[in-house]
Amino acid sequence: MNPVGVGVHQKQHPLKAKLGRIDSDAKRCTKRVCDEPKQRMGGHPPRTGTPCVERFALQAEDGLADRVTDGDDGGGGRIALDEQQFGGRARSVPLAVVQLEFRLHGVLRRGWMDPAVYNQSRMAGNLVIVLGDQLDRGSAAFDGFRRGHDRAWMAEVAEESTQVWSHKARIAVFLAAMRHFRDRLKAERIEVDYRELSPRTEPHEPRSLAEALLASLSARGQAGCPPERLIVVEPGEWRVWQALEAVAREAGIPLEVRADRHFFTTREDFVAHARGRKQLRLEYFYRPLRERFGVLMDDGEPAGGLWNYDTENRGAFPKTGPGRLPAPRRFEPDAVTRATIDLVNARFASHPGDLDGFDWPVTPDDARAALEDFLVHRLGQFGRYQDAIWTGEPWLYHSRLSQAMNMKLLDPRDVVAGAERAWRNGLVPLEAAEGFIRQVLGWREYVRGVYWQFMPEYARRNGLAADRSLPDFYWTAATEMNCLKDALSQTLRYGYAHHIQRLMVTGLFAMLAGVRPEEVHRWYLAVYVDAVEWVELPNTLGMSQFADGGVMASKPYCATGAYIERMSNACKGCRYKPKVASGPDACPFTTLYWDFLARHEKLLRKNPRMTMQLKNLDRKEAEELRGIRRQADAFRDGLS
Repeated sequence: MNPVGVGVHQKQHPLKAKLGRIDSDAKRCTKRVCDEPKQRMGGHPPRTGTPCVERFALQAEDGLADRVTDGDDGGGGRIALDEQQFGGRARSVPLAVVQLEFRLHGVLRRGWMDPAVYNQSRMAGNLVIVLGDQLDRGSAAFDGFRRGHDRAWMAEVAEESTQVWSHKARIAVFLAAMRHFRDRLKAERIEVDYRELSPRTEPHEPRSLAEALLASLSARGQAGCPPERLIVVEPGEWRVWQALEAVAREAGIPLEVRADRHFFTTREDFVAHARGRKQLRLEYFYRPLRERFGVLMDDGEPAGGLWNYDTENRGAFPKTGPGRLPAPRRFEPDAVTRATIDLVNARFASHPGDLDGFDWPVTPDDARAALEDFLVHRLGQFGRYQDAIWTGEPWLYHSRLSQAMNMKLLDPRDVVAGAERAWRNGLVPLEAAEGFIRQVLGWREYVRGVYWQFMPEYARRNGLAADRSLPDFYWTAATEMNCLKDALSQTLRYGYAHHIQRLMVTGLFAMLAGVRPEEVHRWYLAVYVDAVEWVELPNTLGMSQFADGGVMASKPYCATGAYIERMSNACKGCRYKPKVASGPDACPFTTLYWDFLARHEKLLRKNPRMTMQLKNLDRKEAEELRGIRRQADAFRDGLS
């Protein structure tokens, strides 16, 4: 099999240019290489028409030997570094020579090369930037990658863990997955420029991704071999994209940003969908995707006759609880991951979280095993109980796959196909398969479209004019509200909470309390292992906080403590009573709910979906409502 190399119609590799241009039909040199035999080539000068390697790749082998592979008979060959002349390390002796040796069609060929030319041939080429959430070997960034000519570039930098006060598990899962991906590339004989963090802050280490990349480019520039271009797949964060563009401009090197084909849809698909629409709604985006990709479709109609089975997927557990739950598969840390955990514990000791039970998937094999485990053991009950909460049970029937998908360890096509296959094979009910597929094919694609449609302005939206600080107990779980205490304790321990805990517990409280949406966003980005900004920001600002003016959600997700009582066991034993709005036993969720409706009444009356809730507000006596609002103000003022 041919390695990816420099073909005859591509820009010539510096080494190949010195050996001669190749005629693709005759596979013969068309340049008289012997025009300068004593300047560049030693030994016996090649004859005109000496066979040359049409496609080849240079691969480092402990600094003493490289491989040249031809694209025809598999005979292969090597570039051997003469240890007597090189002193064992070629690049440390600038006046030495490199012996070129390769075999083509069974004929052994030899020659000599100036090491400056040899080193330039090894260092020139493209630099493929691999970000921590792009750990996909099938990524478009590797299209046309030429081994021995192009290089991959990866960097661990402190800023990615400190620009928000990241959970230790979030830091560890990204770094461990990055290191495993680096090792995979190296095993495939791909050269990787990789910068590791040290356990302690080094005096001159680059603080940011941009600084690290500039340092690498500067070093290559000083060596006289800057890359031809920088290649990256669309970053998952506006900030990172802007930083990479700034580096490319400063370095004077072209930046090629390639489409991220990990997703079902492109950014352009969403732009086309949004064009001319007065409002965006998931349903009108999701249904055409079902049709386009043939997912849960039978003879052009939705499987089972319905597009949406949400009404079947809102169940709560009985009073006795969920019973025996299937534990999700654990992935014990290997040596690479253990070293990463040690680094995080040393370097980021003050950050929230605990790594003692770290078991997240950090390789594609792990991720596929996690998918299979979910399909077999939990998908069947996922639909019915996807909105349910039970204290002390973080996983329930949820997939734990979002982290692997968001880091590109797992292809969402495999996830969707697996869920549909489980239904068609009679292993899970249709409502479970559809409810899960809706989250992946529907919400995940839709959220990404919203992010890129409205960034960077989207991140500054504050449609409800919220102006309070995030309470300190979001970082400690020190609160008497049982539902919040459970969700926050679980989050701070594992770096995980399922979507209803995020939307209807931690997110709901922040919205009702009037917390600035930017602070809520930064907390969510910091504490969850699956948080990448393209997916986290719209879910937080739009769905959770209704700060985007109704782009993501048609109405604010606001509710009293009675909703939490209905969907969980958290209210049992809590000092607050979920149906009481005022007085010493009043549930803060309920008090703040009525105050929220009153504060935003003018805005909410424009929304038809809020009619019933506002009718209930209208039934409140004026004096009762004033008392509720005074208690809400006092409660918010007491938050710190």
